[in-house]
Amino acid sequence: MTDLLTQLNDAQREAVIHTEGPVMIIAGAGSGKTRALTYRIAHLLQRGADPFSILALTFTNKAAREMKERIMSLIGDREGRNVWMGTFHSVFARILRAEGHHLGYPQNFTIYDTDDSKRLIRGILSELNLDQKVYNPSYILHRISNAKSNLFSATDYLNNPEVQTADAAAGKPLTGEIFRTYSARLKRADAMDFDDLLYNTNLLFRDFPEVLYKYQHRFRYILVDEYQDTNHAQYLIIKRMAALHENITVVGDDAQSIYAFRGANIQNILNFKVDYPDHRLFRLEQNYRSTKVIVNAANGVIAKNKDQIKKTVWTDNDEGMPISLLRATSDNEEGTLVANSIFGFKMSKQLPNKHFAILYRTNAQSRSIEEALRRQGIPYKIYGGLSFYSRKEVKDLLSYFRLVINPNDEEALLRIINYPARGIGKTTIEKLQVLSNDHQCSIMELISKPDHRLTEINRGTITKLTDFATMIRSFAVKLDKMNAFELAEHITKSVGIMAALKEEDNIESVNRIENIEELLNAIMEFAEREPVAGELGEEGVPQRSLGHFMQEVALLTDADKNDDSENADYVSLMTIHAAKGLEFPYVYIVGLEENLFPSIQSIGTRSELEEERRLFYVALTRAEEKVTISYAESRYRWGSLSLSEPSRFIEEIDIQYIESPKKNQQDFRQKQALSGLDAFQRKLMPTPPAASKNESNDEPFEASDVDSLQNGMTVEHQKFGTGKIIQLEGAGANKKATVFFPGIGQKQLLLKFAKLKICDA
Repeated sequence: MTDLLTQLNDAQREAVIHTEGPVMIIAGAGSGKTRALTYRIAHLLQRGADPFSILALTFTNKAAREMKERIMSLIGDREGRNVWMGTFHSVFARILRAEGHHLGYPQNFTIYDTDDSKRLIRGILSELNLDQKVYNPSYILHRISNAKSNLFSATDYLNNPEVQTADAAAGKPLTGEIFRTYSARLKRADAMDFDDLLYNTNLLFRDFPEVLYKYQHRFRYILVDEYQDTNHAQYLIIKRMAALHENITVVGDDAQSIYAFRGANIQNILNFKVDYPDHRLFRLEQNYRSTKVIVNAANGVIAKNKDQIKKTVWTDNDEGMPISLLRATSDNEEGTLVANSIFGFKMSKQLPNKHFAILYRTNAQSRSIEEALRRQGIPYKIYGGLSFYSRKEVKDLLSYFRLVINPNDEEALLRIINYPARGIGKTTIEKLQVLSNDHQCSIMELISKPDHRLTEINRGTITKLTDFATMIRSFAVKLDKMNAFELAEHITKSVGIMAALKEEDNIESVNRIENIEELLNAIMEFAEREPVAGELGEEGVPQRSLGHFMQEVALLTDADKNDDSENADYVSLMTIHAAKGLEFPYVYIVGLEENLFPSIQSIGTRSELEEERRLFYVALTRAEEKVTISYAESRYRWGSLSLSEPSRFIEEIDIQYIESPKKNQQDFRQKQALSGLDAFQRKLMPTPPAASKNESNDEPFEASDVDSLQNGMTVEHQKFGTGKIIQLEGAGANKKATVFFPGIGQKQLLLKFAKLKICDA
């Protein structure tokens, strides 16, 4: 073991060798977090720990795969392969496959992805005659997801007065009823969505103590990566499983907690010391990724946050290039400046495209960037675009596989019952849906044994339906006789998808055929892959059935779906949220404007603003060599041109680390001699046509009481000058004013942020 420990720095070594009891490792950006976690597991194994007693939980399959490969390279395949390592969802799905019968689920339950869930919700909305513009499926799914993450069942949701009041106030009083129907349909289809994998594991451990006891004894050592990103459901599962031995190690960085919108709770990591008073805390503070300029600038920004575990990140790397600041008059010019900058670095330093990443707060910002990159002839890819497994032809074939594995999977059946076309029309399908609801059974049950329930459907169509059911059953009997690839190939040839695509005979159909062939290649690789822990059956036989492949596909994360070849050479465009965990030599952070970054929706409370600041910290620390930030003085938003103010985050970077054009540098120098952000903003922004009287004589600006504002009043705004109120709407914190400013135009202002002063008549 001595050789392994010599490969670690002092802080990493201390974190690795302290193996017993609760441990928290706070790992600053680029500090070798994964290395410490990997070596800790290797150290446990070399000290004699049973690999089957070690559970390591991550947030992406890619992270789990890389860690397992490193462990096997350190201590050998035999021991490393048997560590239980995977994402929360994949590990708990594995447990539910084995124990789900306690909750009334078969071993072959289907896992619905987001598209499946939205399709099911759309069907429910149609049945209830609800407007999908009001009850937006994405919104409804988000509400359901949040409820499950906080361990609310549909019944809990309906019985909670506060939740019901909130839904009524939002104009969506039937959300709870949709939730109840959605849950019932999932159960009837022997299916779980992603949130159910956590919700049902909690239910299992809560209501069946003998099952909890079994896994508490199985896993003597539990390690959790990215602990700051855990939600309430994940927190409770971990706490229950670790309660017996308390050999729990959590690794993370509170400064990189940016997923509150997904239910992540930063208090989980901040309160670890409360849950485990006898814990040991180790800090990994040496950054190996970035230059001194980047590390110090990021430190200065995150220091403004109050809620944090104190640490001092430092680096021995070179001083590095200063941060560049690009000031644009418009979002289109911002795109041009960024594209020109990338082109300049590419040419002067002979750099590949993959060295560059452009990060933004919202996906909508990519348009102007994309146009500018295309004009420069710079290839790019939007990270988070349509993944391979989301393509129609791939999902069609996967739906056949799902239905073979679980005949009650209604969403899969509806997708392919008439694809390729077999004469089963929309009207017949609608009748089948109604009948299945009336008789509380699956559609497959109806068509497998046609009886008096199908009297409304003609005989010819019934024959087509029974032929379809018979075909699916014929595939199902081969599930245990063929491996994943053999059965997948047999199904693909038998159902006629390839023949239908060949008949289309166009470029698109050729691409679709290639995608199906690529899917079969992936299944072959899966069937031939060496097994790891959790992939061996009772008799030590690798689990390589089509069902096991489908579980692996269902549990792919966004990072896995977009895991492209390292040889691909393009500039990466992505939201900052999507960039977490990644790194690039040159990083551009665009749209540094108030109400965009930080977002206007996330500055209502200190905790919201601190999360936005953590998001900016994450963006800065993705860079290895160079950071460039940019802002636009005007930007098209929601179809109208709006003037913009530089983000407060620009000011929070110590000026010694910023290199900007001469005019900007003068503005920064002048700003440091003045007090207050307003003075800084006035230096950077163009003077509006109708200058504020208070700006000209430096009198303090005192906004009028919001309740005293009326239509037709002449008012003064600190930036836009004097204008006339033409409409008021909303109430309280949501009250808005539409004001016409001469020379600027009509602006809609949220009054809790945009202060207005009534002018004398």
